[in-house]
Amino acid sequence: MSDSVEPVLPEPVRQRITALSAAALPGMPAEEIPFPLRKVARFAPNRRARLGAQALAAQLAADPLFRQRIGTRIVAEAGDLGSAVAGGMAPAAADPVEVAALAYLARPDGWRELITAAGETVRAEADSAAVANLVHEAEQRAARAEHDRAVARVEADKLRDELARVREELGQLREEARTSARALRETQASLKRATDLVATEKGRASKAAAEHDAEVRRMRTRLAEAEALAASGKQSAKDARAADDARVWLLLETLGQAAAGLRRELAIGPVDKLPADFVADSAADRPGALERSRPRAQDTDDPGRLDQLLALPRAHLIVDGYNVTKRGFAEMSLEQQRKRLITGLGGIAAQTGDEVTVVFDGAERVHGLPPAPRGVRVLFSHKGDTADELIRQLVRAEPAGRPLVVISSDREVADGVRRHGAYPMGADSLLRRLSRG
Repeated sequence: MSDSVEPVLPEPVRQRITALSAAALPGMPAEEIPFPLRKVARFAPNRRARLGAQALAAQLAADPLFRQRIGTRIVAEAGDLGSAVAGGMAPAAADPVEVAALAYLARPDGWRELITAAGETVRAEADSAAVANLVHEAEQRAARAEHDRAVARVEADKLRDELARVREELGQLREEARTSARALRETQASLKRATDLVATEKGRASKAAAEHDAEVRRMRTRLAEAEALAASGKQSAKDARAADDARVWLLLETLGQAAAGLRRELAIGPVDKLPADFVADSAADRPGALERSRPRAQDTDDPGRLDQLLALPRAHLIVDGYNVTKRGFAEMSLEQQRKRLITGLGGIAAQTGDEVTVVFDGAERVHGLPPAPRGVRVLFSHKGDTADELIRQLVRAEPAGRPLVVISSDREVADGVRRHGAYPMGADSLLRRLSRG
């Protein structure tokens, strides 16, 4: 065969040549690396042999000078085995694939024979492995066949036992069938007697139904009379309730006039400060000037009940600020949470005319808060105190009987203010009220 014709390399030999060349390529001087392989030389080690295999094989086959340079490096790195292969010898204990790869790169005398021998060895090993695999599969099939025969014998024994049992049951069923036939004849005779009895009872039932229909008609007449009496009673009750409402209205009007007279006699004029202002002066930080209004409130998470409570005269709405904002606007920053809540409370204050106070923990206070809307008081607890305690102080400062509505989902806050006569409601009631606009 001509030395200019490249041999057909066994696949394991081709892969080994590619791996050796890819590993040696970065160590060569840049000027000795052919232009098509310079990009491959910059690949990571684990990608060089995989992505550059085709380019490396083409360059090794077409460029004898490059093959000689890189082969010299690889043979030198192979040590004694490389020296032996370069001398045209193949140690008996050496891997034939490794020997063939080094022989292809070094190209000593007889290098084609070494590659051919490696291919034959690889094929022989593959054939041996295939034969061993076929033997193993045949042994497995034989074992499965033996197992199937054993299972079949067991199943045959079971079927014989089952057949004997079925025959025995068949005899019992025949006996039961004869017994059932006798019972059926007796049942048919009983059925005939029952049919005659039913015909007799039908006549009696028809008579009873006629009597029942007559009784129903009488009861309907009495029901109509009772409904007429009930309608008359409802009108009487309505008239009595109207009279009671008139008496209650007259009593409330009298109380209102008496209260107005008492206010004139005691000379009590409008006040400049509300109870919550005294608590704010001593127990809270104010971010800016405050406005006040008039109240309304109630209980649970129902915004409808909140509207009912806010409709009470002189109601005071007290809001646990961060308890509401972190439940409804947790995705916002604290500054945005405060701004959104205070703006919404300004709308409630404008609609209801109620006094509104919102309390935040002072530890997270931010300076420069814009002025609160008219009718909304914004408070921050002092350092070391909590908003919960400030809310309880606000509730205790109010006079007994004034409607106080405290918005907080904190159970401890709700229980505390309830003991002082306030109406605790969950944060969701206010959030739903604000979303409604």
